[in-house]
Amino acid sequence: MVRLPPLAVAAAVGAVLVGVVLSYGQIDPEPARTGSPLERLTRKRKDPRQLSAYELFFDLAMILALSRVSQRALADLSLVNIAESLVLLAAIYWVWVATAWSTDWFNPDEPRLQRLIIVIMFAELLMAAAIPTAFGDHGLLFAGAYGGIHIVRGLVLVPALRGSPLRARSARVLVWFSISAVLWLVGAFLPAPGRLALWAAAIVVDGASAWLGWPVPKLSAPSAHLKVIGDHIAERYRQIHIIALGALVVLSGQAYSSAGFDYVRTLAFAVAFASATVMLWNYFLPSGQDLGTAVNTGAPRIAVAAAYCHGIMVAGTVAVAVGAELTIRQPLGRANAVWSLVIMGGIALHIVGRTLLGVVLYGVHRPWRGNLALLVIAGMAPGLLRAPPLVVALATVVVAFLLTLSYRHVRVPAQTRP
Repeated sequence: MVRLPPLAVAAAVGAVLVGVVLSYGQIDPEPARTGSPLERLTRKRKDPRQLSAYELFFDLAMILALSRVSQRALADLSLVNIAESLVLLAAIYWVWVATAWSTDWFNPDEPRLQRLIIVIMFAELLMAAAIPTAFGDHGLLFAGAYGGIHIVRGLVLVPALRGSPLRARSARVLVWFSISAVLWLVGAFLPAPGRLALWAAAIVVDGASAWLGWPVPKLSAPSAHLKVIGDHIAERYRQIHIIALGALVVLSGQAYSSAGFDYVRTLAFAVAFASATVMLWNYFLPSGQDLGTAVNTGAPRIAVAAAYCHGIMVAGTVAVAVGAELTIRQPLGRANAVWSLVIMGGIALHIVGRTLLGVVLYGVHRPWRGNLALLVIAGMAPGLLRAPPLVVALATVVVAFLLTLSYRHVRVPAQTRP
């Protein structure tokens, strides 16, 4: 082995590990499976809120992907680069959403689904690795991995769902994703401006497919199967919010470690941590209505609308991570209007997503608290454009904190309570 190149050594070690794993099946063979392949695939999980090991393993790829998007945006704060980064972020997020729905509908202990999750995770890691140069030399790698994920998922699940009402939705969404895949692949061969336009159109197609995939015959009203969708998808959405906050904590910690440990940067790091904490509190307040309950007593499209809201919050959290790094690196640096807008814009985006989620969950027609916070940030913006980054970040966090305090006094209308 010491005379072989690293790839050959890794392949040999990997082969041995695979052999060990396969040998476990001979120690205590599993009992014969009961039911047809369709019954095993669509079997309900015992605890809808429990996450399988494969789902948690898949989430690790999101931490890398969100970090790469944040670093890409930080490298160039021009409008074009920010637009490109948002498109890449939307693609990464939509892979996560589609996979979360797949693990929601189907049995997490089914080997076919487990293998599919592993394949999707590897393809998402390829996408994450290509993020810095996706609008350069590695556009085809990003687009091919993204399109391949959705096509392979459809080709695996649609035939397996013969006889299930979910087959109609999976087949319908596969058609949409096939159209999107063409746009992604064609865009990969275009120069950057055309690529951005075509990939943005593809994201719109992907987002529309989730909404237009409903209603499905026999699944248009609440049923036992929808209860699995509601309870579990609520837990998955909480998970993506925590993952985004985790990326913020990791990136701000790295920036603090590399920038130095003086008092001012320590204060900037504390403000970044406060931002993550406030966004955590803001997300889980007020209590009284759960997304799973809203879906189970309403319709699946509520969960699709929640996906859009969470996407906005994830984008806001990534922007907060960019702003945190800027603040930690130059907390008292010369005022920069672009930096200030990024710092304020991250929190503002999160508030927009959270306010819209409140509308989805509670049916609030006048969500004045979130709108008032956005107006306050907008009113402060002209003055903060001339302030150093630390002052901008501190003022914005204070507004978000006051908004969170106001949520503690919200009373959910009785008719929307579970």
